[in-house]
Amino acid sequence: MNLDLPPLTWLRAFEASARTLSFTHAAAELHITQAAVSKHVKSLEHHLRAPLFLRHPRGLELTKSGAAYLPKVQDALQRLAIGTREVFGQRRNNALTLRCAVSFAVCWLAPRLPDYLDRHPGRSIRLLSSVWNEPSEDRDFDLDIQYGTGHWPGFNSHRLTWETITPLCAPHARLDTPADLAGQRLLHVLGYHEGWGIWLKAAGVTSVDAGSGLHLDTSLAALELAAQGAGVALGRKSLAAQSLESGRLVAPFDIEVPIDEAFHLIVPAGGTTHPDADGFVEWLLSTAQKSNRLQS
Repeated sequence: MNLDLPPLTWLRAFEASARTLSFTHAAAELHITQAAVSKHVKSLEHHLRAPLFLRHPRGLELTKSGAAYLPKVQDALQRLAIGTREVFGQRRNNALTLRCAVSFAVCWLAPRLPDYLDRHPGRSIRLLSSVWNEPSEDRDFDLDIQYGTGHWPGFNSHRLTWETITPLCAPHARLDTPADLAGQRLLHVLGYHEGWGIWLKAAGVTSVDAGSGLHLDTSLAALELAAQGAGVALGRKSLAAQSLESGRLVAPFDIEVPIDEAFHLIVPAGGTTHPDADGFVEWLLSTAQKSNRLQS
């Protein structure tokens, strides 16, 4: 950060005065006195060590330095205003804020969300990605989608998926039997409690170290590494469907193990006052139900 950056009040006074060529008009626009505008501009000139205006009895005239500086200041103020509106302007008033586990947002929600937006034109969604089910102290969201067993203190949950796990690898990988995993790099996703140990036990494999391999913090990374041939991921049905359909990943074994963990929509126990929340929840639960029927 440049510590020589002039104060914003000085810059606003300069911009308004330069645009109107009048301290009086600038004062009316900024809702301060003409003397305050003049003082701010003089402070800016002193800070920059250069005059910005020629002061005439009937008005102002920009110096060459002032004329060169004006578009720079206007651009900076405009960018600041746009950035402020993007982050804070419509977020609280219009957009339904949905926090969502990042892998679920990319692999499951993104392909389906256009359907909601087409059904409800004009409605806005603000999507915040989360990793590791991290808590939010200020709960700066209306709805949340997280992975777990369905129990979050202070929230009501609605189950969205019924998961099974099975190994996934690149099409060129050589895996004939589950025992062949002993020669492969296993890919683990941190935060998942049901993982390789459960699947290997169900497959009757005892010769594979269930804890070996790489440990990653998102399923996205695990699935991509598997597709690149860097290891074998333990895929969850809801997240792996697209990769399997496209052929980027294959399931070498016909062993799918049901697990208890799943993705849930969670809503603050006190409810949400956002006017679009109920409609989105209805759409999401209906979409999840249809998706589960197709995958079962």
